[in-house]
Amino acid sequence: MRMVVANKNYSSWSMRPWVLLRQAGIPFEEVPLWFGQDGHVEGIERWSPTGKVPVLWIDEEPVWDSLAICEAVAELYPDRALWPADPVARRYARSMCAEMHSGSQELRRNMPMNLRSRLPGLGRTPGSERDIARVVSLWESCRSRFGIDGSLLFGHFTCADAMFAPVATRFRTYEVSLPSVAEDYCTSLLALPGVQAWCDAGRQETQFVSADEPYAAKPNAAHDG
Repeated sequence: MRMVVANKNYSSWSMRPWVLLRQAGIPFEEVPLWFGQDGHVEGIERWSPTGKVPVLWIDEEPVWDSLAICEAVAELYPDRALWPADPVARRYARSMCAEMHSGSQELRRNMPMNLRSRLPGLGRTPGSERDIARVVSLWESCRSRFGIDGSLLFGHFTCADAMFAPVATRFRTYEVSLPSVAEDYCTSLLALPGVQAWCDAGRQETQFVSADEPYAAKPNAAHDG
């Protein structure tokens, strides 16, 4: 399998399935591409029918879109238990993933992923605050109902954790204060080896993409760290 991704510092959609594969111990070849200054992924046309990342190539056929990739991987590797075994929990997990996939538009727009930066308080529009409150509510509800056997949303690692990993990084970048249950989960999620591997690599990147840096006019050493 080959996974086509863009900048680890910026690409939240690439992060989700990459973390899923890495954390689940599923071997794959990474094909790294880079955002241009306009946000377009350079060279993506060769790999993606939509012109977007991520794309997972399986047996010379592309699977595009983060959630579709998660579903395909879970189907290929049922032994990894990437969806909860309990049918009620599994439906809940799928609903959470779908909501994360299509929702939180204000949070995405105003608080974009940026692993290198610390931007406390920025992007906290009323819409962003509503999205944050919704994420916290989801995390708390899921942990209380399904997460008692571990530190993650459904106890063990699932597609849902992979889908929310970029949100957890945003909460650190923008220094969002969280209630205890959400904070404990956020800490556990960010401590996963697969998440740490992505974040460590992202922080080492030096490319500055203007389209993904609404709070910085130009590269600045003080901006990193």
